[in-house]
Amino acid sequence: MTAKTAFVHPTAIVSAETQLDADVRIGPYTVVEGPVRIGRGTVIGPHCHIIGPCIIGRNNLIASNVVIGQRPQDQKYRDEPTAVEIGDDNIIRENVTIHRGTAQARVTRIGHRNFLMVGCHIAHDCQVGNDCTFANNALLAGHCVVEDQAYISGNSAVHQHCRLGRLSLISGCSAVSKDVPPFIIQQGHNQVRGINVVGMRRAGFRPEQIDAIRRLYHMVYLQNLSVPTALVRVEAELGHIDVVREFIRFVRASKRGICGTRTSLADAA
Repeated sequence: MTAKTAFVHPTAIVSAETQLDADVRIGPYTVVEGPVRIGRGTVIGPHCHIIGPCIIGRNNLIASNVVIGQRPQDQKYRDEPTAVEIGDDNIIRENVTIHRGTAQARVTRIGHRNFLMVGCHIAHDCQVGNDCTFANNALLAGHCVVEDQAYISGNSAVHQHCRLGRLSLISGCSAVSKDVPPFIIQQGHNQVRGINVVGMRRAGFRPEQIDAIRRLYHMVYLQNLSVPTALVRVEAELGHIDVVREFIRFVRASKRGICGTRTSLADAA
């Protein structure tokens, strides 16, 4: 079903199964196939390929040569019914690829107000929150989780099953194969370079919250303590502060270990 105010360029091909809400615009030579729903006000540029099952929300800007919903790059995939879900107000620039899920998670999901710059790749089963930024050629392997307001700089790659915490910052040309806790700056290969003070200030953190994260950082990363021991000390001294509790919960849930430390929770158990 296509709303009367939707516009489809004459050279575009749109499946009969596709639902276009009001004010959607589909550019030249774009192909939309299968069960796809595109929300009000979303603009899709030329030469894109969108494959259902797929839901794209409202007021997204999708530039040229974007591929959404293609088969996952997983040799175990056997055409199980999986999907992509994208929220509202995202900017997805040229040559971005977003693959559908596998049988494990079923859905690759991107939230609201994210900015995916040129050449980014979001692999199967990734879960991206809200207000995240992916600079040019940032790459997520399968099953990654990216929490709200994370920033992944250009030409960085994230290993499968990694988690990036809220307001974490991945520096340019980095390789991430461990979890990156909230508010942490990661650089190079799993190295830590401090806390994301600028990001926290922009997010409206109070000075006492930022000071608590500074103290937490010193205990976890600069005192040569094991991760479990450091967390016990952090919890005793700073556990009454909400952002500290967020950090502790994230690290204790880690299965891969966290960047910048020699031992994971599993190693130290």
